[in-house]
Amino acid sequence: MDDLRTTLTTFSPEDRKEFGRFVQRQRKKVNGRMDLRLFELLLHSKIYSTEELLTKLYPDEPNAVAYYALRKRLMRHLTDYLLLRQRQLDPTTASSVRGQLTLAQYLFDAGVPRLAWNILRKAEKLAHQNEQYELLNTIYNLQIAQAGSEYADELTDIIRRRNHNKKAADEEERAGIADSLIRERLRQARGRGRAGEAFDGIMREVLREYDLQEAFARSPSVLYRLMSMARSAMLVRRDFVSFAPFVRRCYTLMEKRHGFRPAHRYYQLGLLYMIAHALYRSRRFTESVAYLEQLRTALYAGSRSYMADFYPKYIFLLAANYSFLRRNSDSISLLENLLQGREVTLSAADQLTARLGLGFHYFAQNQFAKTNQVLIGIGRSDHWCEQKMGVEWVFNKNMGEMLVQVELGNPDLALNRLRAIERGFRERFGEGGAYQYVLCYLNLVREILDDPTAASHPSFLERVSQMADAVPLDSEREDLHAMSFYAWLKARALGRPYYEVLLTLAGAGQAEEKEII
Repeated sequence: MDDLRTTLTTFSPEDRKEFGRFVQRQRKKVNGRMDLRLFELLLHSKIYSTEELLTKLYPDEPNAVAYYALRKRLMRHLTDYLLLRQRQLDPTTASSVRGQLTLAQYLFDAGVPRLAWNILRKAEKLAHQNEQYELLNTIYNLQIAQAGSEYADELTDIIRRRNHNKKAADEEERAGIADSLIRERLRQARGRGRAGEAFDGIMREVLREYDLQEAFARSPSVLYRLMSMARSAMLVRRDFVSFAPFVRRCYTLMEKRHGFRPAHRYYQLGLLYMIAHALYRSRRFTESVAYLEQLRTALYAGSRSYMADFYPKYIFLLAANYSFLRRNSDSISLLENLLQGREVTLSAADQLTARLGLGFHYFAQNQFAKTNQVLIGIGRSDHWCEQKMGVEWVFNKNMGEMLVQVELGNPDLALNRLRAIERGFRERFGEGGAYQYVLCYLNLVREILDDPTAASHPSFLERVSQMADAVPLDSEREDLHAMSFYAWLKARALGRPYYEVLLTLAGAGQAEEKEII
């Protein structure tokens, strides 16, 4: 895989034009033309091999040495461009402070201490406003080193400020270590299945070890890390009903006591997403949409530095909520627009999530041909998708492919897909264990494929109803696939529209719940 090409393809069409102009300004005549030529070739719809690139760049005599030198030069342009763009997008970021630090150091070395100290004080103020503790530590160390100057602050005052900052920096470091430790334990527990260790106990132990029990009340960054840890525990337990009011209360307290400055934007966005997601998982869809609106407002406030991180998540969760608020057509529009790349260039993982989600929403609208087209459009092997998205995602995709073939009236294709799913499942999980309900589900689908009238028999409905206790109808995935698959089977047994049964199972159709169940 060509890392340079991968990086360049993350650019939006406008970014590509801007970077092309930037490269053109850096080089003139032959060098400039070669830089741009390589840039254009790397972004071509066809992925060229190294040999093909050599031939196109040096048709008379391929020159590998010149080619690799050209790649290094283009990479330097890319690095310079991104640094410049980051400073333009958000003048309060660490890049601005580093720039002032570099300037101050140069002025000290050049024998201009008065101006150097003025620049250093500006850097300190900016870093302090944005809680850039590591950079502040570097600034204070430079101030201490230059404390002999007549323009310097009092050394004792510098040391006091340095020591105070050191405590905050240390707290943030400890939160980062604790976060990584808990995530590692979470990965280990997932490897053992859902019945892993109790993460509440793990979290309390780690927080106590790193003295972080009260830290969340003072810093948005630490609060965000701690809520991430708590959310990891909730994902294992699937106890979003308890987590939603907890994270919302913590967010509200922080907002009232300290507020969220521009430097806290990332943490504010992350916390708002956690709240909206927990409310969605608790099936409080209208409240979730309200918090997503707050997230959207914060996302568009000031710099748009975090669009690539949060905009796709915002759209995925909004579309999922709309689906359970009888606005499925709006969900489709949101995902179609997202895939067109109007706001952000999607990562490979986000593209896969968007396509699978869009297929789900088409299916809910009975647009089965479009569902099939979207799933085919993924255009990647199961092995490739598993590397990017994990086993459960691939399993959900394959289940969707099977069901859409049933709806399209292709029982042979559906049966082939069912056998492949069953074979892969048994190879990975044996007879299922905690996932035994999946094999039961596949057996019931097989009965429908063997005899389309089987679903209308009373005994079939009884067996479907018996599955309800085993199916995790509130799984940790945003799209509630387990619920949607179960709803399809129940709809077949009841002779009811699939979408209406799904809404009832999700608590979005309370008036009909007794009749269906």
